[in-house]
Amino acid sequence: MPGMPVAHISWAIADNADRKPCDQWLIDTFGAEVVYEMLMTPEAEKMGLDREETLMMVGDTMIIPIAPAPSGPAGDAPTGQMLRRNAGKMRWLGLALKVADLKAAAAWFQAKGFKLHFDPGMEEIYFLVGRKQALGVRLEILATDLPNDPRQKAGWNPMRWRDYHPLGIEGLQSIGVSATTLAAARECFGERLELAELGQRDLPGEGADCVAFDLGDTVIEAMVAVGDDSPLSWHANEVQGIYCLTFKVKRAASAADYLKGKGYELVGDTATRFAIVPRQAQERLIFFTEIEVPDYPSLGSKLLQPAQF
Repeated sequence: MPGMPVAHISWAIADNADRKPCDQWLIDTFGAEVVYEMLMTPEAEKMGLDREETLMMVGDTMIIPIAPAPSGPAGDAPTGQMLRRNAGKMRWLGLALKVADLKAAAAWFQAKGFKLHFDPGMEEIYFLVGRKQALGVRLEILATDLPNDPRQKAGWNPMRWRDYHPLGIEGLQSIGVSATTLAAARECFGERLELAELGQRDLPGEGADCVAFDLGDTVIEAMVAVGDDSPLSWHANEVQGIYCLTFKVKRAASAADYLKGKGYELVGDTATRFAIVPRQAQERLIFFTEIEVPDYPSLGSKLLQPAQF
């Protein structure tokens, strides 16, 4: 498969009343920049979309918490149902990946045996690959630009997060996905999705064996727990899909001092790879490291180079 740059990473929130506090947490902690807010409209209601969301940038990574609209369609609207079903602790909704030609991408995925879902009215914009087909990772294959996406504009400078924010974020190094075996990860990401394998390594801080795959402008790290009694083992068996994000930072010690100064409890080794405890991080796991991994792609979005099929 051609490398598909990440358009956005999203998670579902069951109650819209919790969406704004989540947005504010991203602003207060990461210096997230709000670029667009999608609210319920009569047109969206007619389409049964039943969702509200804020598009937010952390460096050159777009993160979108999404919740059912507070005054949208009835509770049986499919989008709202999907969001409520996918909301929960340590559960990310999925990845949106950018392609140049949606019909060509759909033909490729179908030839590989994937079943595709097209939301009514969105057939020219994106299609979905359900979580059960990709180790719990819901894939949105997207062919259009996101509203007001600053990465599409001249002068966009994600390095201000590195240079002016205390976290010193340089870019998204990897997306961790829980897996029960390395063989299952290789079958999904290596064989079916044809992502280039970048190697295998231990992640002792998480008690994991890891095999990495090149997604295009970041890396999928399929993580397999080495024991049966760990958060990663629980996630692989009970949640599945995206387990964590890891951001590369300029100086780990400075990032850790900043987070501890805000009252956060950290897990992991601040000299290598560490995270805010999920209960203080909207029940998600987001790591920071200053260590570069050999053979991983260079940091930075390649959204302007969508995948060609």
